[in-house]
Amino acid sequence: MPRSRSQFLWLFGCFLILFSLFLPLGIGKTNALGVSQGPANHNFVAEAAQRIGPSVVRIDTETTLEREPYDPTLIDPLLKDLLGEPGFGPETQRGQGSGFFIDDKGLVLTNAHVVEKADVVSVTLANGDQYDGQVVGTDPITDLALVSLEDSGKPKGAPLGDSEDLEVGDWAIALGTPYGLERTVTLGIVSSLHRNISSLGFSDKRLDLIQTDAAINPGNSGGPLVNSQGEVVGINTLVRSGPGAGLGFAIPINLARHVADQLLENGEVVHPYLGVQLLSLTPRIAKVHNRDPNSLVQLPELSGALVQSVLANSPAEIAGLRRGDVVVAANEEVITDPQTLLAQVDKAEIGVPFSIKVWRNSQEIRLSIKPAALPGFG
Repeated sequence: MPRSRSQFLWLFGCFLILFSLFLPLGIGKTNALGVSQGPANHNFVAEAAQRIGPSVVRIDTETTLEREPYDPTLIDPLLKDLLGEPGFGPETQRGQGSGFFIDDKGLVLTNAHVVEKADVVSVTLANGDQYDGQVVGTDPITDLALVSLEDSGKPKGAPLGDSEDLEVGDWAIALGTPYGLERTVTLGIVSSLHRNISSLGFSDKRLDLIQTDAAINPGNSGGPLVNSQGEVVGINTLVRSGPGAGLGFAIPINLARHVADQLLENGEVVHPYLGVQLLSLTPRIAKVHNRDPNSLVQLPELSGALVQSVLANSPAEIAGLRRGDVVVAANEEVITDPQTLLAQVDKAEIGVPFSIKVWRNSQEIRLSIKPAALPGFG
């Protein structure tokens, strides 16, 4: 009898230990209908996706292309007999991407490359309803576009966060329709911030992008990148695939808000520019350069934005900026590289002068420069 009792107490103790371990997980928790609701510590990804999901849309486009006339003499007669005359005339090209509502009035934010030049824009909501979309405006420099929907009921605008609050290592959740697969959610982290993408056709324009390893694939373009609270912090725009994949990029939501406001008000975005090509200069780079016996110019051993060239008739040339100048301050802000200078230019107003400090021939010089509208964009 004592042995049986000791065995019972041992088994009962094990049960209590197991019960105490599983109790925090919410096992057995049910709703009013007696249906299990799963763990009490609900997955934050699921909660974020549920919060943002109703605002995410699929965008389908059709673009009419004119095909070039063909030369009949270049067509193999045998293929012509088998396949018939080759097609000519208009051709319809179809595309697909993602987007999300930014308000309850039917305004959808997406990428410019998703909808630009499209003749037909169709927007499918999370509930399956489909509407015709009207492109309000596109901005190819930031790859952002605004699409308006009429009679779309009462769409739920996505909660917008603050991209300035992001830190490397924060959770990043990408939503959209990759490869046409609707309502897809992927999870990763913020891999880096302020990634510079400068090759958009203009040497002194750049985008500071959010880098993430959350899976972004074709069709995700224009969809939201959200934080762990389900707030939009970026717009998915680029992906790099291949060996070691996991490189996705998103436009910060703070920039997108500014661009969307301009698109809504004017239908276009005006970008300020200086008209210079810039290189990064550091004391180490300057020392290496100055030790070269073939160097014609001695560079100051400091950090700044080295002017490589100045465009003719540009604001930079008018202000007196020269090749070889090193910009070390703008509007009293320290300039350590081209990116920090261009960030100041992006904040500037067209035609409103701001001061820059440059080193030229071992002397500090102050210049006043008036940014102009980037040619072809305002």
